[in-house]
Amino acid sequence: MQPILHIDLTSRSIKRLSIPQEWEVDYLGGASLAARMLYNELILDLDPLSPAAPLLFLSGPLSGTAGPAVGRFVVCAKSPATGLWGESNCGGFWGPELRMAGFDGLWISGKAERPIYITIVNDEVEIKPAEHLWGLETYQTQSAVKSELPVKNPRVAVIGPAGERSIPYSVILTDHGRVAGRTGMGAVMGSKNIKAIAVKGNGKVPVVDADRYTSLRSAANVELKVDGYSTVVRELGTAGAADYFDYLGEMPKKYFQHGIFEGALNITGASITESILVGNSACHACVIACGRVVSIGDGLKRKGPEYETLAGFGANLLIDDASKITMLGELCDRFGMDTISISNTIGLVFKLFEDGKISIKDSCGDALIWGDSEIVEKLIHQTMNKTGIGEWIAAGSRKLGRHFGCEDEAVQVNGLEVPFHDPRGGSGMALVYATSPRGACHNQSDYFVIDMGQVLTQLGMKSLDRQGGAEKAKNVMIHQDWRTVFNSLVMCLFSNVPPDSVVDLVNAACGLELSLDDLMLAGERGWNLKRVINHRMGLTQENDRIPKAFRQAYSDHPAGADDFVPDFDHMLQSYYTVRGWDSNTGRPTREKLESLGLGWLVEDIW
Repeated sequence: MQPILHIDLTSRSIKRLSIPQEWEVDYLGGASLAARMLYNELILDLDPLSPAAPLLFLSGPLSGTAGPAVGRFVVCAKSPATGLWGESNCGGFWGPELRMAGFDGLWISGKAERPIYITIVNDEVEIKPAEHLWGLETYQTQSAVKSELPVKNPRVAVIGPAGERSIPYSVILTDHGRVAGRTGMGAVMGSKNIKAIAVKGNGKVPVVDADRYTSLRSAANVELKVDGYSTVVRELGTAGAADYFDYLGEMPKKYFQHGIFEGALNITGASITESILVGNSACHACVIACGRVVSIGDGLKRKGPEYETLAGFGANLLIDDASKITMLGELCDRFGMDTISISNTIGLVFKLFEDGKISIKDSCGDALIWGDSEIVEKLIHQTMNKTGIGEWIAAGSRKLGRHFGCEDEAVQVNGLEVPFHDPRGGSGMALVYATSPRGACHNQSDYFVIDMGQVLTQLGMKSLDRQGGAEKAKNVMIHQDWRTVFNSLVMCLFSNVPPDSVVDLVNAACGLELSLDDLMLAGERGWNLKRVINHRMGLTQENDRIPKAFRQAYSDHPAGADDFVPDFDHMLQSYYTVRGWDSNTGRPTREKLESLGLGWLVEDIW
C-alpha cells in the first residue's frame, strides 16, 4: 500500500502513515480496512460531530486501476444518523485521483477554527481558507475551487449547506453528482469545518504484476461490456429493472403502504430512456456507464435520477413525472442531502398528515397532498433551512416519528431510512436490512438481485424461493460476505465479474496467492469486525428488527407480493446460527471470533 495521509486540523499537522502488512492481507482495503484502522477510536461516548471523531477516506487495492468498475472509494466514521458504524461508497474520479497523487487514504481528525478546504497536489498538501465558499451549493463549490487552483482538472469532493448545518443524512458529492450518500458523512465533514477536498495526481496507480493485471482487467472489461446485466444498466440505468420491481411488489408505493401505483410505468429506466435521456456518464475507466444525462426541455443537461431517487420521489410519494423527480433529486444534490433518507422521511410526513397525527398547523398551513411535487420541493427547502416541519424532517424519520408519538410508523432500521427494495417483494432483504452494520442498507447486500435469479452458485449459494423463509439465512450470509469483499476492493456492485476472476485480479494487483475461500474469509472477517464495533457503541439484539410496515401485507395486494409478509423471526434465528452468533445477544461468539483471527476482540464484547 501507499501511505495514508493524516491531517489533524486542530494542530494543523500533516503526517504520512503506513499500514501493518498483515492488515493489508486480512482486510484487503476499503471499508474493512477502515474498520480495523478506526477500531480504537469508535466508542460509545464518542460524539460523531466532535473534533475527536475521525473521518477516513480510503481506497482499495483495485481502485483506479482501469477496471473492472473500480473507480471508487469509501468514507467511514461514526454515523451521526445512527450512532453506529458509518460507511459510504462513492464513484466518480476522486478516489483514483488520490491514488495517483500517491496516497491510498486520507485520515482527518480535529477541527479547523474556521471554514477551510484542503488541496492535495501530488505530495504537496495545503489547508486554505474557505469562508468565501461557506453556504455555497455543491456544484457552485466545485466550480469555485477549481477556478482557484493552478492545476488542470482537479477532482473536488464537497459538502453543501446541509453538511454545514449538520443534517445527519448529509452527503459528500464529487464530479457529476456522484455521492457518498448514506450515514451522514457530509455532516461529519462539515463538523470539522471542511468545505471541500481537491486532489490532483500525476502518478500511476501501483500494482505488483502490471503485465498480468493489465491482461486480466482488459479481459474482464471486455466480458463486462457485453454482460447482460451491464447492458441493461448501461442502456436503462440503475432503474432498468424498475418495471419488474413494480410487478414483484418490491417497489413500495405511498410510503410502503401500497404495492400498486398506476403511474409507476412512467418512472422506470425504460420510460426515462425513451423520453428525457440524452447521454450517459461513467466513473473512472468504467465500461458500464450507468449514469444518466437528461434534458427536461430547458436546454440544460442534468444528472438523471437513479433508481432510489426515482422510487423515493416517485412511487413513494405518488409522483409520476420524471422531469419533476429529476429536479427534486438535483435540488437534494445541490443542498447535499441523501435522496433516500429525505424522500423516505417526507413520505412519513405525508402519511402522518393523512392519518391526522400531523396537523395543518404543524405543516405551516400547507395541505400535504400525495403526488404534489411543489409541496415536496417546499419541504426540501424547509429541511435544508430547518424551518417549519423541515426541522423534524432534517432530524430523520426515527426522531420525527418519535416527536409525533408514532416512532413505529417510521420505515427505518437503527436510524437509517430503508431504501426502496421492499422485502414483501423478495424476503431476503428483510435480513439484509435488519443486520446491516450501517442500518437499513441495500449496498451491504443487494440480495434482491439473488431473489430475482442471479444466484452465485460458485460461492455456495442455492436457488431458493423469492418469498422463502429461514432457509435463506445462509444465502444472505454468503452474499453479505461477498459484498464486503467488494466494499474492500473497492468494486462497484454493478460489476458482474465471476468470483474466480476477482481472485485473479486481487492476486495480480497485490502480489498474493489467495484462494476464493481466502477472499470470502476476509469478507466474513470484515463483517464481524463491524458487528463488534457496533456492539461496543451500544447495539443489542433488539436492534436486529424490521419496521412495522414489513410485518403486514400491502393493503392492495399486488400480483407479485399478494398478502405475503416475511417470516422474519425464524429467519433471524437461523441467521444467528449460520453466522456463529449468540442467539440471545446477537454477538459473534468467542469461537467465531477466534476462527476469524479476531480473538483479540473477545474481551471487548464478552
